Amino acid sequence: MKRTANAVWNGSLKEGNGKITTQSAVLNNTKYDFNSRFGDGKSTNPDELLAAAHAGCFAMALSLILGQAGFTADSLDVTAVVTVNADKLEITESHLTLKAKIPGITKDKFMECANGAKDNCPVSKALSIKIALDAELV
Repeated sequence: MKRTANAVWNGSLKEGNGKITTQSAVLNNTKYDFNSRFGDGKSTNPDELLAAAHAGCFAMALSLILGQAGFTADSLDVTAVVTVNADKLEITESHLTLKAKIPGITKDKFMECANGAKDNCPVSKALSIKIALDAELV
């Protein structure tokens, strides 16, 4: 299975802009630019998309691991915060925060499953950065 996305950039780094389109067309000529990445612009940016990918992948991986252990979550609310060092132009960390409603699970089993998903979701495996996790049963 392969997934594709296309990015087109026009102009200089700070004054230019680009458009991103995904295979599914959920993003279709979606604008991104310097100000959205390094300022408070209102378009998307690669770091935000990476955070979305990591949060979504982690939630799906945890759902799989829970199912294999005999549990089904009522809800898995995941936020990923990707930290960028703008001076070095590098992504340094992805911090996952999970709030989960899972009937019948113990705290120990929950943490075992959550850590397994953190370590083994495909996006985590693709990243060569620190991955942190705060997990809470609610």
